[in-house]
Amino acid sequence: MFVGDSLSMNQWESLACMIHSWVPNSKTSFIREGVLTSLTFQEYGVTLMLYRTPYLVDLVNDKVGRVLKIDSIRNGNAWKGMDMLVFNSWHWWTHTGRNQPWDYIQDGNKLYKDMNRMIAYYKGLTTWARWINYNVNPAQTKVFFVGISPSHYVGSDWNEPSSTCSSETEPFSGTRYPGGMPLAWVVVERVLRRMKKPVYWVDITMLSEYRKDAHPSVYSGLQKGKDCSHWCLPGLPDTWNLLLYTALFG
Repeated sequence: MFVGDSLSMNQWESLACMIHSWVPNSKTSFIREGVLTSLTFQEYGVTLMLYRTPYLVDLVNDKVGRVLKIDSIRNGNAWKGMDMLVFNSWHWWTHTGRNQPWDYIQDGNKLYKDMNRMIAYYKGLTTWARWINYNVNPAQTKVFFVGISPSHYVGSDWNEPSSTCSSETEPFSGTRYPGGMPLAWVVVERVLRRMKKPVYWVDITMLSEYRKDAHPSVYSGLQKGKDCSHWCLPGLPDTWNLLLYTALFG
């Protein structure tokens, strides 16, 4: 089961296509119910599931409005008992204005109109880590966390201030990415290092930073403007899945 945001969906779609290419004549069934999507390769008893929850922690409708509860994971009941859990979260923590799907952040008994997003992410990810520690049996379930997926809206990150991903046709070719590692990467490293249960960090950040050319850009047809945060299929999500496969069986 993949658990996370639209980047988790990118990776889920990639793996579904990769498996289908290996067994193109296999009978499949597809089900989508609310936040849960599943694809089953019936002859092999293999089901790929996607649970859509951008923050991992709970986002609920309350009396005061839409509340992001950074200390609560009730949705986790749907994740129990899986053979594999592949988590991802960061992309939506930076959203503001009309793209922000919550009105308040709740931490314990306190409501906040806003909060430093890096602090909120750290608190939310710590809640997720606590959930893993209490609810996952490593003998039954292998847990992975796919690291921070970079965007390429700001050309100064690769020393081309006037550029975005829309004008890029080749990967970054230097020995060190000028933009450096995002601060969210440090948050992930700190949280995972303190966990009691084993979680494999699929650290895709640096290799993905180099692929400024690998986004749908203006050609996705799914939204207005340019998309420099999601990835073309096939493409980088295929590489993420190869790393996931290596971590699982290597």
